[in-house]
Amino acid sequence: MTVLVIDTALGACTAAVFDGERPLAVRFEPMAKGHQERLGGLVRDVVTDAGGQAKTGFDAVERIGVTVGPGSFTGLRVGLAFALGLGAALDRPVLGLSTLEALAASVADGGGPVAALIDARRGQVYARLFDAGGPLGPDAALTLEAAARAIQALGRPARWVGSGAPVLAEVFPDLARLDLDARVAPSPQALARLTRAGDPAARPPRPLYLRAPDATPPSRLPGQPRQGPADRASR
Repeated sequence: MTVLVIDTALGACTAAVFDGERPLAVRFEPMAKGHQERLGGLVRDVVTDAGGQAKTGFDAVERIGVTVGPGSFTGLRVGLAFALGLGAALDRPVLGLSTLEALAASVADGGGPVAALIDARRGQVYARLFDAGGPLGPDAALTLEAAARAIQALGRPARWVGSGAPVLAEVFPDLARLDLDARVAPSPQALARLTRAGDPAARPPRPLYLRAPDATPPSRLPGQPRQGPADRASR
């Protein structure tokens, strides 16, 4: 199966084409912002490069996988909008992939416990724990203390992966772990694996938000005078 995978939810812009386990073309650029400007060019490049090793062009793509969060509100919407538009144009299924599941799949190598952790700031991490190759619960926004308790409850050291791993390790340096991988985004190989194995009906391409955005809408329109206490009290 030939799949196209897209990830803009975290600290990188990724586009890759895989034929089964074989990577045909991969583009991975670490970036905190600017995904919208780079994504179209990266997808064009990987599809063009993949055409030299398999069937030519977008017609070769059988399904599309895209990360849906948790992650950057702006970034994940860029990837989702692009993937959905491309899927509609090609009449191909689009699968939504959890960034936490993809991070765990990037380091899992024997079914041992894995803690996928994304720095959510404000003393929180987005977290999901895995063991024996499967999840132990849903994606969640946890305080650092709650995440530490959940990892300790595993009863044995886990692999920590993601931008939240060093954050948790700094606050809880004595919490046992097998190793720490602070990668900024899932590996293209993990994204492709999940896309091939997933059921499109069970993985809808919808954004996964675990808390409200940090930004809030303005309280007044441009040019509108500021309200004083008396104005607000009369409303």
